[in-house]
Amino acid sequence: MAEGATQGREVVLETDRLLLRRWRVADAAVQRELWTERDPRVPPHRRIDADGHPTIADIEEWIRADRPSPTGLLAVERKAAGDVIGYCGLVDSGRGSETEPELAFELLRRVWGQGYATEASLAVLDWARSSGHERLWATVWDWNTASRRVLEKLGFTETERHEVDPVRGTTLFTTIRL
Repeated sequence: MAEGATQGREVVLETDRLLLRRWRVADAAVQRELWTERDPRVPPHRRIDADGHPTIADIEEWIRADRPSPTGLLAVERKAAGDVIGYCGLVDSGRGSETEPELAFELLRRVWGQGYATEASLAVLDWARSSGHERLWATVWDWNTASRRVLEKLGFTETERHEVDPVRGTTLFTTIRL
């Protein structure tokens, strides 16, 4: 399904409709929009704070400072429109192990329900498999039914592990063998 290329250590993935690539400074506004759309139950450190941070300038600096890596969150760009609609990739969250990264994705609300999260995630799973990963993790809030559906479509299964937060909800741990 996905074609992948590694330029140096930089990952670029392509599907029929999407290009997954490194973030560009010009994408900072999209990344900030993702921050503004987050559910209020998401922890405060992942939402815009009372002072308006992160700003677009903050995010531009993060993008400039980012270095290519064998894991990371790739910008998801629609090929036909040429617009960035979110991110998908692998992160070393510390929740799995060094050899078992975590799949992460987040898309702008205006593109929800069009299969982009599943398509982008399948490309990342294909790349992870071809890179020698045998298992991946994904965590999801129990109330995030849309992301839970995507993970189910991808073949992730819930484990017995949960982290309960009485304010924010329960984080479910899922895994997939590649």
